[in-house]
Amino acid sequence: MISKVLGKIGLPILIKFVSSSLGRLDADCAKKAGSALLDVSSAIKNREISAEQISEVNRHAERMQEIEGEYDDKTLAVINETIRREIASEDRFVRFWRPAFGYSVAAAWLLTMSTICYVVLADYPNAADIIGALVETTSLWSVALGVLGISVVKRSQEKQNAKKEDILSKVVNKIT
Repeated sequence: MISKVLGKIGLPILIKFVSSSLGRLDADCAKKAGSALLDVSSAIKNREISAEQISEVNRHAERMQEIEGEYDDKTLAVINETIRREIASEDRFVRFWRPAFGYSVAAAWLLTMSTICYVVLADYPNAADIIGALVETTSLWSVALGVLGISVVKRSQEKQNAKKEDILSKVVNKIT
């Protein structure tokens, strides 16, 4: 992630941002780190660190972005292959576990939100505690939605690609 930030905004701006943020913290080690980053920023301004060195750092960050992108592409390819194998499977459970899981999560979410609405509208005295307890289920929901998110994101991407291919074929047909 840091390479994405570095690639987008560049090293000098990132140094200024991080050093000012660290300088505001009430911890000696953070203030020392912020001061050290200010020294690096001063070295950049005074040309002690050359523009070539900074561009090399930025180039390295861009390469790190490319590597991360390739990794993400490979991960999505494996996920896509897994889903395709699930759909093509002869086993009924293997084919339908993902949709069944999705409907189960949707039903659980609907029941949870309905309960929260009821508690708030019925003016229960411990409504704040109940809503606060809902925060404790974040990890549970993140796993469930993560499984569904992979399916939704991939399917959405396939739909977008199909639209692009459809538009491209229409343009080609008009040209020919």
